[in-house]
Amino acid sequence: MRVVIGVTGASGQIYARDLIKKVRLTEGVDAEVIFTDTAKAVYTDETGEELPYPLSDNDSYFNRNASGSNAADVMIIIPCTMGTVGRIANGVTSDLISRIAEVQLKERKKLIICPRETPLSLIHLRNLTTLTEAGALIAPASPSYYNHPQTLADLSEHFTARILDIVGVKQLDSELRWKK
Repeated sequence: MRVVIGVTGASGQIYARDLIKKVRLTEGVDAEVIFTDTAKAVYTDETGEELPYPLSDNDSYFNRNASGSNAADVMIIIPCTMGTVGRIANGVTSDLISRIAEVQLKERKKLIICPRETPLSLIHLRNLTTLTEAGALIAPASPSYYNHPQTLADLSEHFTARILDIVGVKQLDSELRWKK
């Protein structure tokens, strides 16, 4: 399975960090990671860590996933800024992340958008609706509490495992699933 992870400059970089680590450790998954310039700065600020190299160049369209003839199986944009949501929803391809998202939609491949914004304006909601109608799955970066997390890491661990479950890579242990 080929997975592209796009990371934009929204707060919530812990989710990107944890998802990238999980995907890169998953057998049978070929992962490619792309950061916007702003995401690079926010990532190091929020996580206190170096960027998770190797990274693809967000300014280059010379990438196999940028063509409909070689689309990835799944693209996850986490966290996703509302600016990125707006560009994708309106067909404005301004970088590699938005181009691959466009390819995923036109080829009817899986595109998972994890917005991290609050509150949402009417414009945000309309753009998210447009993406949903175009075939994207919107998975807001909203942690759950039914698994009784004790730390921020627990919250991120559960959310990123849930995203990978959506991708088709089973990650949630039975004790982390809703049972009521």
